[in-house]
Amino acid sequence: MLYREALNKALDEMMEKDESVVILGEDVGFYGGNYKVTEGLYAKYGGKRVIDTPIAENSIVGTAIGMAIGGLRPVAEIMTVNFSLLAMDQIVNQLAKIRYMSGGKITLPVVVRMPQGVAKQLAAQHSQSLERIFASVPGLRVFVASDATTAYYGLKFAVSIDDPVIFLEHELLYHEKMEIEEEKNFSPYRARIKKEGDGITIVSYLKMFHDTMKAVPTVEKELGVSCEVIDLCSINPLDVSTIANSVKKTKHLVVVTEEPKTGAYADEIIYRVIEDTFYELDAPPLKICGEDVPTPYNRKLELMSIPTPEKIATEIIKWGKKHGI
Repeated sequence: MLYREALNKALDEMMEKDESVVILGEDVGFYGGNYKVTEGLYAKYGGKRVIDTPIAENSIVGTAIGMAIGGLRPVAEIMTVNFSLLAMDQIVNQLAKIRYMSGGKITLPVVVRMPQGVAKQLAAQHSQSLERIFASVPGLRVFVASDATTAYYGLKFAVSIDDPVIFLEHELLYHEKMEIEEEKNFSPYRARIKKEGDGITIVSYLKMFHDTMKAVPTVEKELGVSCEVIDLCSINPLDVSTIANSVKKTKHLVVVTEEPKTGAYADEIIYRVIEDTFYELDAPPLKICGEDVPTPYNRKLELMSIPTPEKIATEIIKWGKKHGI
């Protein structure tokens, strides 16, 4: 099925199972969502459970918080992560803190789901990756869905828990066709080793995971080593142990993310891993990220500003040869 259909399936099953699950956001109802993630749910569950809101992101999240305090399990859709900046007071000062400040008496089973990343010529204000901001806020769980499997199981998991979750998707994945792998005991808190190897550990998530997988055959052929590729399902909390155990085996670490390189979440991954594996490493870790520029509208410049399979392969090969891999 399509990535967006996996998200739709997860929402449908959770709404059918639990009447307290509601959806709210801009155009999520009759229109079926800007990316068609909520398609068909309005017709099935009605306007009281699939709620179209005004274009007011701070209000959307604030309403979801009130719903959760009142006993519902809201899933709030923000049309893109760029617009979440308008809701940061509610996300950072209310959503992330109320359960803690109430001593656990108030639960906040709120999911705020939204796509991020560079699509195709949507320009600087619609092409941001902001995971590092959310991951730095205590009280928030931050999940990332790289494929239909993590989209389906991850979203169901997010809706089922009593903590607030920021659920990040990618704009270019919605129309990608993927299989949902059967996961009986899926937990987003465990990173997935999607390809085993013993020469280089490569960590990524969202669209960059797919671009990394495309780059791996070239890297392996050129360097003559096998790569172990790890897909993160959660970046807060981060599954450090899975990455560290892989690095202890491969002795090399590469992290690939789409965000700008300065202050990137990739830095956090590298630091947390080398706390455990510094003396295991045979080379400095490699960070591959986007450039420190607002994303250009021009397609050629846009592609220059972010990692691509070709760039990922080139940088890893250059780094590998420099350090004798």
